[in-house]
Amino acid sequence: MAENVSPPPPPLARAERFIWLTARVLEQRLFEYHFLGGGADPVDTALAAYRNDDDGYGHALEPDLRGPVSQPLHTAHALKVLDLIGRCDGRQVERICRYLTKISTPEGALPALHPSLRGYPAAPWIPVVDDPPSALLATGPVVGVLHRNEVWHAWLFRATDYCWAAVESLEETHPYEAEAAVAFLDGAPDRPRAAAAAQRLGRIVREQGLVLLDPKDAADVPVAQGYAPGEHHLAYDYAPAPGSLARGWFTDEEMGRALDHLSTLQGEDGGWPINWRAWAPGTALESRPMVTLKALLTLRAYGRPLS
Repeated sequence: MAENVSPPPPPLARAERFIWLTARVLEQRLFEYHFLGGGADPVDTALAAYRNDDDGYGHALEPDLRGPVSQPLHTAHALKVLDLIGRCDGRQVERICRYLTKISTPEGALPALHPSLRGYPAAPWIPVVDDPPSALLATGPVVGVLHRNEVWHAWLFRATDYCWAAVESLEETHPYEAEAAVAFLDGAPDRPRAAAAAQRLGRIVREQGLVLLDPKDAADVPVAQGYAPGEHHLAYDYAPAPGSLARGWFTDEEMGRALDHLSTLQGEDGGWPINWRAWAPGTALESRPMVTLKALLTLRAYGRPLS
């Protein structure tokens, strides 16, 4: 008699177990909001634990930056969370913009790291300097999400000008900077200009080999300089939803291969892996639920079955 074998649990059920097993409260609440009908208030409450008196966010909200002090990348992450739950408006965002104004460079943009991080553990690939330069990596996603939510604040004027100049002058870049550029362009209010800039950026990404178009070629395709072995970026990293301007960089076949690959990356424990350097034990543990949520949202955005 044939032995009855139960089918494996669907991806969402496996991911849910992984989230309850490993995630921080914030990611648990985000999972509830996106997949279990949870409300926005609990997410907002969990996020508030990372907020500081200077109206920025710290406390390793971005796991690769440790310590309590507010940082631009933490605050960018907080805005992304608020955007995901439809709360990127009101007094809370007004306070965040005041923080951004206080820490901006002379150009009116954001540095990748503020010098207040000195003395606290942080990923070794971003140096802490006394007079940090403006960084599209930090500024682009913030400006993009604020514009997409029709936030108007004095800080945005010069920061937007900086992003346009930085994006339109790019000749050589790297994947994370290109992602930040797309995040800006996807929210920029001048849509014809954004579309033209995105088309140019897509050519750079493809010509410089900053995207792995066929996962089967991973062993033969080099990663960007300074990146970890296997730290490739695929089509869905640039276009996590069909509405992104970066979706036009890829054929349906290329995007389909990438999404098929993303589905296969779900581990036996239900979570998705990180592909960058894990320089401290806590960073990998805290980052995997974030990556798992991002994978689930991307697959759902493209209509891939999860349950």
